[in-house]
Amino acid sequence: MRLPNWLAQHLAALRALLVFTVLLGLAHPLALVAVGRIPGLADKADRSLVSLDGRTVGSSLIGQAFTDADGNPVPRYFQSRPSAAGDGYDPTATAASNLGPESVVDTIATDPEGSTRSLLTQVCERSKAVGELNGVDGSRPYCTPDGIGAVLAVFRRDGLTGPVTRVVSVNQVAPATPFLASYEGVPVELAQPGEDYVAAGGLVTPIRGEAPADPAVPSDAVTASGSGLDPHISPAYAEIQVNRVARERGADPVAVRRLIEAHTTGRSLGFMGEPGVNVLELNVALDREFPAR
Repeated sequence: MRLPNWLAQHLAALRALLVFTVLLGLAHPLALVAVGRIPGLADKADRSLVSLDGRTVGSSLIGQAFTDADGNPVPRYFQSRPSAAGDGYDPTATAASNLGPESVVDTIATDPEGSTRSLLTQVCERSKAVGELNGVDGSRPYCTPDGIGAVLAVFRRDGLTGPVTRVVSVNQVAPATPFLASYEGVPVELAQPGEDYVAAGGLVTPIRGEAPADPAVPSDAVTASGSGLDPHISPAYAEIQVNRVARERGADPVAVRRLIEAHTTGRSLGFMGEPGVNVLELNVALDREFPAR
């Protein structure tokens, strides 16, 4: 008896599903695991796991934070770059913040829970904190001295043109002091929670300030990677942390720099990307050579 055409097509599709499930869902993964168990390859397959004193402390392929229970940086360790993956370096929530260069105005709600910080303010806060932790200048263009995005909403009489009639520091609220006393002769006001000054017609105007064009705190210290899992920092970010780590461990900064060099990888194929320092591997090497006092 010949099966109806529609039923024959469904049975053929079901057979194909079963075959490909077995091949790609079982046979292929098991074959790769078996290859990884071949003598001589096993170490390479498992090499991302990093151990200290017989216990696994992490993976060299996934970054992690070196902070205490309250989220404060542990001074004796090199610090990783920020992470937007979940609560930080969560491999199950790998992601970026999706904030770009135009994110310069904070959302200041009447309920603090509803407030959000712009990318600019996040960068300013991080740069100030990194500078204070490492004893370097944390100032940055378009940032206020207290670590907030230096942005004004400028209202003009004719909309886009004409004399300035009102100026608001959109990222600062009371009891702060406006980072700029006046703009084109008009006193600068503090923002009021719940107000949308951009929707009201204010022209977004970032203020450059007097910070150096080349900040002491490098960009990877204040921005997250696209995946949120990057285990590397730049040699420049490692360098500004050397004195702090050496002081906390009672080590010679020269010896600490040697460890940095030993855990720095070059550009891929010699020309792609930038050199990077693996933070976990570096901190493990520090614990081995210069245990915390």
